[in-house]
Amino acid sequence: MKQRPFRILGIQHIAIGGPDKARLARLWVDMLGLTVTGNYVSEKENVDEDIAKLGSGAFQVEVDLMQPLDPARKPAVHEPPLNHVGLWVDDLPAAVAWLGAEGVRFAPGGIRKGAAGYDITFLHPRANEEFPIGGEGVLIELVQAPPEVIAAHP
Repeated sequence: MKQRPFRILGIQHIAIGGPDKARLARLWVDMLGLTVTGNYVSEKENVDEDIAKLGSGAFQVEVDLMQPLDPARKPAVHEPPLNHVGLWVDDLPAAVAWLGAEGVRFAPGGIRKGAAGYDITFLHPRANEEFPIGGEGVLIELVQAPPEVIAAHP
């Protein structure tokens, strides 16, 4: 295996889905004390999500509380309830190029802006013949870390 030209720095966010994000907020915000700092709605992604935060600075982690706009449509952001894990990466284009060359399967969509404004892409939860490495059932989001997060992880 060739040397990896990027580093995974830590967890940027986790995304939790349910049929009613108010019920999710009851636990994560009211009981556990996270703070809601924003909201993201996308017809294309079939999602209405509240963005909650825990921690601070470069080590802050988002917890996205998601409900589908239409439970009958795809993507079904509430199934499974732990929808995906987002990882900070120091060089997203290098990571995509290297991982793809090593046989990692990416979900459709390529690199694009995510809900938090960072460039993102997703590793597909399942491998296939052409790309024999997948998330083994877990959707994984790679998130381009901003300079202050990169600097905080020597």
